[in-house]
Amino acid sequence: MNESAPPKGRLFLVPAPLDFGCDSETALTEVLPEGTLRQAARLTHWVCENAKSCRAYLKRIAALHPLALPLQEQQITELPREVHKKGDHGGKDHARFDARALLAPLLAGHDMGLVSEAGMPAVADPGSSVVRAAHELGAPVVPLVGPVSLLLALAASGLNGQNFAFIGYLPQDAGERAQRIRALEALAHKTGQTQLFIETPYRNAALWQALLQHLQPTTRLAMAAGLTLAGAQVQCRSVRDWRQQGAAPHKHLPVVWALGG
Repeated sequence: MNESAPPKGRLFLVPAPLDFGCDSETALTEVLPEGTLRQAARLTHWVCENAKSCRAYLKRIAALHPLALPLQEQQITELPREVHKKGDHGGKDHARFDARALLAPLLAGHDMGLVSEAGMPAVADPGSSVVRAAHELGAPVVPLVGPVSLLLALAASGLNGQNFAFIGYLPQDAGERAQRIRALEALAHKTGQTQLFIETPYRNAALWQALLQHLQPTTRLAMAAGLTLAGAQVQCRSVRDWRQQGAAPHKHLPVVWALGG
């Protein structure tokens, strides 16, 4: 053991507001506690999903709390694009990403922040490989408090919050998507497990039509759009009622979908 080595820094998981890519911004103090904002302002080393959005977020924080270093002196490292496209954990066509090299500042005793474009990093967003690497290096991992869209949508849906699963994105191919929708519905009815999933805003309309077409009339479907924004909407109805209403989904807002019995 090298007794002269500095204590390892901590990896802070820094949640971001859910207004990324939206037409309006939410005041940070409305969605993030002071403790989270103060801790973020103290950090000078970052791993992020996108450097541009990370700098924009730090600029918003700086308007409330002075940064430990000027924005141009912050050390910001992006996760590789392959991690965004194929995930952190590997699979049949790609190897697991080893993020330990990104965390060299931890070994030098610096605290670091992990941040995504919106919400909690590593939850429905890249970053779990960075958290895993911190554990492998023996560095403390500290999650900070902030918005998590999946849990906000689940809590507001009225669906089963005691047994639920996050599915991620459904297939883009129409046939595969229809098959997946039916399988998730069958699982929800058999087990009582709420099924949560997301989609990019420009594909919301296609997903909406597929859900109305392939789900049974009695299945309950929730749509949570623009969470924490001024125009946030959360609605949960039977598919029969949705069909009668014929409401169009939000084309320009992030949506969390949920279905259950």
